Amino acid sequence: MTELAAVKTALKTQAVETPSWAYGNSGTRFKVFAQAGVPRTPFEKLDDAAKVHEFTGVAPTVALHIPWDKVDDYAALAKHAEQRGVRLGAINSNTFQDDDYKLGSICHPDAAVRRKAVDHLLECVDIMDATGSRDLKLWFADGTNYPGQDDIRGRQDRLAEGLAEVYERLGDGQRMLLEYKFFEPAFYTTDVPDWGTAYAHCLKLGPKAQVVVDTGHHAPGTNIEFIVAALLREGKLGGFDFNSRFYADDDLMVGAADPFQLFRIMYEVVRGGGFTPEVAFMLDQCHNIEAKIPAIIRSVMNVQEATAKALLVDGGALRAAQRSGDVLEANAVLMDAYNTDVRPLLREVREEMGLDPDPVSAYRRSGWGEAIVAERVGGEQAGWGA
Repeated sequence: MTELAAVKTALKTQAVETPSWAYGNSGTRFKVFAQAGVPRTPFEKLDDAAKVHEFTGVAPTVALHIPWDKVDDYAALAKHAEQRGVRLGAINSNTFQDDDYKLGSICHPDAAVRRKAVDHLLECVDIMDATGSRDLKLWFADGTNYPGQDDIRGRQDRLAEGLAEVYERLGDGQRMLLEYKFFEPAFYTTDVPDWGTAYAHCLKLGPKAQVVVDTGHHAPGTNIEFIVAALLREGKLGGFDFNSRFYADDDLMVGAADPFQLFRIMYEVVRGGGFTPEVAFMLDQCHNIEAKIPAIIRSVMNVQEATAKALLVDGGALRAAQRSGDVLEANAVLMDAYNTDVRPLLREVREEMGLDPDPVSAYRRSGWGEAIVAERVGGEQAGWGA
């Protein structure tokens, strides 16, 4: 197999999970702008996600968020997904929207609140059993706003205790993915503020616990590709939440703010052996002013472009330059791959997969956007908290 054929084969096997909540109304803490045609139920979210997969060919799974996507019959939801050509993916927990969680969830000083939070996480594992989902994704808004508000070490003890109970509930083939975020909404201390804290907890828990990297959850200037390389080296990188940031957790389309950073991250994924199903590539985005489905399609395409460029890096030439200490040549090898226009290559890949070479244009011609505006009248649109 030629090098180009191998790149094409790899691109055809790529899978990018889309988030159910990105199809609903979402925005900033200041305003959520509602859009016509937004899904009203988890079933309609799956209908929209199926369109993304139909036109990209690489978005076969949809992450759920509980309780936003709570239904009475998860088997029926899974069957609906299958009928639309997709599957249910990671189950995302929510321990940040109830009033009880004002001072935290599983790190809360009140044992009754901690019990409520852990019970919710255990419920999410039950849903995993019903849907066949592999991953339980955990993000906690837990933290403090003021010095002295709570015992920092004590909160870590509570966190470890709660995670351990949930970990023991995981079944065969199931994983716990622990997400970190350096601030927001807690501004003095955050209980899982960085990859080191997440890694330490996952290491103690065992092989079913891994770290998830949200590309928007870092301070300005953070070298995310180093984090990716380090976690891959330790076998503890469970997946990504892909988005873009300019200032904080902006949740913009992946590759919008810094496409070069996305390329550098994907290079470390490829170089570190992370281009496998064991590392979940998921979008976690908030489409506030842009149309939902086309934005998600573009995000998937941006991930594909960065991946294609990463796969085109001449590994032999790069290693030779690194061994000889040729700094400029090593950088040039990377830049040559990054500066390659991979859009013609990806058009070829899509055509070989039986897809339209231009997914966004194909979606617009399909009439789906106009159809859902006309059909989804009445009811309550899905959004944050629904």
